[in-house]
Amino acid sequence: MISERDIMGGLAKGLAVIETFSAERPRQSIAEVAARSALDRATARRCLLTLAHHGYADYDGKYFTLTPRVLRLGTACLATMPLPQIVQPLLDELSERIGQSSSVSILDGDEIVYVARAAQRKVISIALMPGSRLPAYCTSMGRVLLAALPDDQARNILGPGPLPARTAQTLTDPQAILHQLARVRMQGFAVIDQEVESGLCSIAIPVRNAHKQTVAALNIGVSAFDMQAAGLADAYLPALQVLQDRLAGMLR
Repeated sequence: MISERDIMGGLAKGLAVIETFSAERPRQSIAEVAARSALDRATARRCLLTLAHHGYADYDGKYFTLTPRVLRLGTACLATMPLPQIVQPLLDELSERIGQSSSVSILDGDEIVYVARAAQRKVISIALMPGSRLPAYCTSMGRVLLAALPDDQARNILGPGPLPARTAQTLTDPQAILHQLARVRMQGFAVIDQEVESGLCSIAIPVRNAHKQTVAALNIGVSAFDMQAAGLADAYLPALQVLQDRLAGMLR
């Protein structure tokens, strides 16, 4: 048990400030960061100026943006995790064989974090790479990872709703998503039809260790113009399951 007196408050506040930046919010003012981090304006300002002083942020006099130096933090974490090192060669092999992009991610709160990716073609507007984040509720890997949790825990992560609609097809009702999670548990895979971005369909299955615990999710993403979501299981589920079995024997 970590004692409260051993916690460094300044570091915690700085991390909270960094976490307010995202693909949707790459440039922020002091007021915006303060509101999203639940810090007062003066504290947010000091944190941001400290990040800028040490090269982790740029400041144009009004807006702050994070610099590539911040990637050192995530890269150091990924470099110490065995999972990316194990799955990356297998993803490269899979994607080369099927001609589609594949990824592995883990769950972090209400988001998925990419830990490995093999891209064959660009089927999503944002650039995905290790360290990228997407919402769990509307992604195939997110649904697989949420389905691996107890129902009450998944419900808490989803919250009361409604959830943001990223496309016209995004499920935003938490109860409807919970019904989908029950289906995922039953069939062992999740299929998403243009819920995270128009034009993108994907199929995902759990990555389990030797003890049958779900530790990550594995997916294949396909352009909706090439194949409808209904055809993904027939086309790609067998290849995913072969890799799933290989990984189960490697993840102790």
